[in-house]
Amino acid sequence: MVPPASMFGNVPGYEGTLAGGGGGYLHPPMPLHPTQDPEPAPVPQDWSIPSITEDVARERFIMYASGYCCYNNAPAKDGVITNMQAFNTYRYRLETFTESRSTEWATKPYEGEPADFYTQTAPRPWEIPVTGPSLFQNHEENIKVPYTSSNKPCHTCSASGKMPCHECNGSGTKVCWVCNGSGRRGGDSPCIQCNQRGRENCSKCHGNGTKECETCKGKQQLLTYINLKVEKDNVEDYVVEQKSGLEVDNLSDVTGKTLFKNAQYMLYPVYGFPDPSLSQASDRLVREHQAKYSQNSRILQQQQTIELIPITKVTYKWKGGTHVYYIYGNKHQVKVPDYPATCCCSIM
Repeated sequence: MVPPASMFGNVPGYEGTLAGGGGGYLHPPMPLHPTQDPEPAPVPQDWSIPSITEDVARERFIMYASGYCCYNNAPAKDGVITNMQAFNTYRYRLETFTESRSTEWATKPYEGEPADFYTQTAPRPWEIPVTGPSLFQNHEENIKVPYTSSNKPCHTCSASGKMPCHECNGSGTKVCWVCNGSGRRGGDSPCIQCNQRGRENCSKCHGNGTKECETCKGKQQLLTYINLKVEKDNVEDYVVEQKSGLEVDNLSDVTGKTLFKNAQYMLYPVYGFPDPSLSQASDRLVREHQAKYSQNSRILQQQQTIELIPITKVTYKWKGGTHVYYIYGNKHQVKVPDYPATCCCSIM
């Protein structure tokens, strides 16, 4: 049950703060000192792609097939590799480490905490010190705003600490499940489950007809306060389309070779990259992040990386048929679209 608005007071600087729904993200203050323009980072020229040997490709394929009980490993062992084609696949990642703050009225069971409402002026949302994590780590923190706490009667149970039991509708008893309320079973035999009463004590409330109020946990009082929610970090990826045939979704969890990394308070996009689509994506994402997150967040630092994800498309022949598989990522993961020798397995 959402607390009534009349339960909360008015706190200067927190106008519009709601119960449960919050007051929305708060605009950060303007920086005290003008910020410097970002400096263009040097762009490396070594965009070479590492290649794998035929022995490595075969070894990984055999290990892959051996991991499935339904796969005959003959194609992996006896197949003849006819072609190995490497593909340049780059992943651009932009991280904008931000801090955003939002507020909402919150409640908790009252446990004797001091009620400091209006004993001093509450600090504004962006004046509250927050100790965050290391840069570029997702982080969420909830802070009770000082000098906004007060204790109020619980609105759910009307300060009784108890609520009617929903299982028995507050009666404390339920129809006996053995005799269905008759008090007897199997003709004239008395029902020993309910001692012939036809009803038995409710197991949920132990026959009391009431249960502890879930809102105040039986305390009868609530501590109301403004909760400040602090969130940090935003990440976006862009993967250059490659024509190997391997789905881009397969690359989301793999690691590649880091070719370029640059971190500053504010970034310039990457220019001069061999594939123009990556430079275009960098330009678009940098502009979007700086426009979007500077409105309701404080940008602390940005970081951009370019990874080379090696993909090798291996074509091989087995029993007159031509087939393919892929070796990709730093750890040489294997993807086989259609393994040619499988059987139906059943687990007994």
